[in-house]
Amino acid sequence: MARDHTDRDTAPLAEMASPSLPDESNPDLAAAEATLKTLADVFLQNRSLNQSPASPSETSKPLTDELRYRSLVEQIPAVVFMASLDKGIGDAYVSPQIEAALGFSQSEWLEDPIRWYQHIHPDDKSRWSAEAAEMFVSGKPLKSAYRVIAKDGRVVWFQCEAKMIRTPDGQPWAIHGVGFDITDLKNAEQSLMQAQDELVHGAFHDSLTNLPNRAPFMDRLERALVRSKRHKNYRFAVLFVDIDRFKIVNDSLGHSGGDELIIQVSKRIVHCLRLEDVVCRPVLAASPEWNTKDDTLARIGGDEFTVLLDDIRNPSDSVRVAERIQSSFSEPFLISGQEIFTSVSIGIAMNTTYSRAADLVRDADAAMYRAKSRGRARCEVFDKAMHGQAIDRLRLETDLRRAFEREEFLVYYQPIISLKTGTIAGFEALLRWQRPGVGVVAPGEFITVTEEMGLIVPIGEWAFRKSCEQVRRWNMDFPRAEMLTMSVNVSGRQFAQSNLVAQVERILRETGVEAAAVKLEITESVAMGDAERTIKVVKELKKLGVRISIDDFGTGFSSLSHLRRFPIDTLKIDRSFVSDLKMNPENREIIRTIIGLARNLGMDVVAEGTETLDEIGYLKSLGCEFAQGYFFSKPLDSAAAGAFLKSNHRFEREQATAASPVDKVVVG
Repeated sequence: MARDHTDRDTAPLAEMASPSLPDESNPDLAAAEATLKTLADVFLQNRSLNQSPASPSETSKPLTDELRYRSLVEQIPAVVFMASLDKGIGDAYVSPQIEAALGFSQSEWLEDPIRWYQHIHPDDKSRWSAEAAEMFVSGKPLKSAYRVIAKDGRVVWFQCEAKMIRTPDGQPWAIHGVGFDITDLKNAEQSLMQAQDELVHGAFHDSLTNLPNRAPFMDRLERALVRSKRHKNYRFAVLFVDIDRFKIVNDSLGHSGGDELIIQVSKRIVHCLRLEDVVCRPVLAASPEWNTKDDTLARIGGDEFTVLLDDIRNPSDSVRVAERIQSSFSEPFLISGQEIFTSVSIGIAMNTTYSRAADLVRDADAAMYRAKSRGRARCEVFDKAMHGQAIDRLRLETDLRRAFEREEFLVYYQPIISLKTGTIAGFEALLRWQRPGVGVVAPGEFITVTEEMGLIVPIGEWAFRKSCEQVRRWNMDFPRAEMLTMSVNVSGRQFAQSNLVAQVERILRETGVEAAAVKLEITESVAMGDAERTIKVVKELKKLGVRISIDDFGTGFSSLSHLRRFPIDTLKIDRSFVSDLKMNPENREIIRTIIGLARNLGMDVVAEGTETLDEIGYLKSLGCEFAQGYFFSKPLDSAAAGAFLKSNHRFEREQATAASPVDKVVVG
């Protein structure tokens, strides 16, 4: 294909290396650019495109060889290219595979001598120019991978291998080479590298919050301990942060709601920290130093977080950071369209005489439990006494696991009295633990721990079965016009079980108890945690014939619109409102309101924690139907409760005044 040698041909070649090469401050690339420019000029000057082709007789054998080699080359699954630098562009060749690779036909590709350079990816031009110049100057073969822009704009990776052919006197004569499309290989390599990065990231990060996990945190803490031994003035502290009442949220809103709360809590804590309050680097690097400004928090457990306060000036700094975190929880969290208020308990351990990172975390954890035991939503600094308490907690957990296996749990029964007749209307089943070497332990000392350990579910199922068997036996032994009822508490974790209704139905069937004799009690906070689910579950339970009570009413945040939709039978007034009625007029008004609300909604009312005659009198005057408390009886074991029933005891007003103080002593 012949054409005139015009300025159009030479201008682009003079610019071959210039568009993307750095400025001349880089001597290597500047030299490469100059070499390419000179070679391009020589190439164009030596072209002879106007030569007429030789006669067939002169070229028949070479043409036969050429056709043979051409056929062979065109079978190779790669782009083969050849350019003769002494005879000109007319002798250049590129195999037909160029069209499959880049979308250009052979003629399109060959009509412009610098098309290859024009289509090299801008980010790779500088490197390609330097490598090509090295080949021209040194004669070393070129072997390089770089990106080329196809006709349709695709980015194609090429592995190019080229060789400079020289004349006997050392002058450049031709370039022969081959280019392989390695795009798939590069994509596979990139996918593999991404997978490796994700694997490393996942090994050292929490999948839910994307925060660092325990492993890098402990590594970071160990390094802080080493630094503190080298520098006497270096101080740091560990904060152990735990979400208060998280299990209630998790059980009521489900795991998805609990996960969302954890994510939002982590973000809120992050905003309270300095950049220097960093727990760990994103990846454990080989270097002993790392940038600590990338992460600000670690999640080491379900609802547990840790923070390393690095290089603090005095111990009060750690308390100030903890208080800043707690203050941020004054605003609600929006979970599944519902506002949720929660708080955190924080334990603090300072680096004093520690030699192991694990001991620091252990003691910060112990301080956190002290904060929870003192009312939650607070922080505590570790002292040595807490270590003993931590050991006691460990023993408690161990003993509780054995207690279930050894059948050490008991069910006690507290009478519920009809204020109209003075007779026993039913009982509330209350869990007790016959702890070896200790005696009977009240639920307040172990229920929270069983919930945290997950033991509350099997224990609760056992207690429910036991209570159903007991009330059935009493109704058979002591027949009456209105059968006795048995109220059984259902924990938040039990209520959240997907098979709760099926479990209740099975136990009712296996024990043979009348469903109407069973009342299931759920706390107000659990009922309102996921109101729509509560309505659905309660309706299914009601279909079985059991009755439903809202326990501790008045202590949560009930929505009256939801309460009206709940098919509830009973509201139980929390003991905190019943106590001290004589001295607290606000409690009297609260009780009056609850009783009026229950009456309007067709529910009956049970007042808990009654201890004085004045309380009984006031409750009766307001129309409260039932009451329970130490005024009538302490919780009793099954034998004592049976004897109490057998006596057919009737509480009259005159008899009540003679109640012995001994009867009001809390023993359970």
